[in-house]
Amino acid sequence: MITEKDHQFLQRCVELANAAVDAGDEPFGSVLVSAEGKILFEDHNHVAGGDHTQHPEFAIARWAGQNMSLEERRLATVYTSGEHCPMCAAAHGWAELGRIVYASSTEQLVAWLTELGVKPGKVKPLRIGDVIKDTVIEGPVEPFASEVHKLHIRFHCAQ
Repeated sequence: MITEKDHQFLQRCVELANAAVDAGDEPFGSVLVSAEGKILFEDHNHVAGGDHTQHPEFAIARWAGQNMSLEERRLATVYTSGEHCPMCAAAHGWAELGRIVYASSTEQLVAWLTELGVKPGKVKPLRIGDVIKDTVIEGPVEPFASEVHKLHIRFHCAQ
C-alpha cells in the first residue's frame, strides 16, 4: 500500500531525476530509506560519460552492502523514479534489500522510448519480479509516472 510518506520519497526521486537531466544525463533518481524513515543514500544516473553501469539503484546496492547490516538492508526501502533494470534488480536481490517502490514502470518506459524513436538498448527490459523473488515491489505511482515521462521527453528531445 502506497502511503503519503512513500509519495514524499518518490517526489525526491523525481527531483534527482530532474537533476540528472540538468546535468545532461538520463532521468533516473533513487533513494534508500531506513526502516525508521531516514534517507541513507541518494543518487541519480551518471551514464553520460559512457559507463552504463552507473545507475543509482546499483550504487545503492553497493553502498548498502558496505554500510548496513543484513537486517537493516532487509528492512530498508528503495524508492526510484523508474523500475529497476535487470542489472539493478539483480544487485538489489544480491544485497538483500527490502521493499522497492517505483514511480514509472519498465513497460511505460519502453512505450515512451518507442514513441520518441529511441533505439532499444542491449539489455532486455525485464520487470523486477522477473529477475528477483521474495521482494515487495510497488509501482507505478501517479502522478510521479507522468512527471518522469515529461523528463524523458525533455532529455531525449534535447539529444
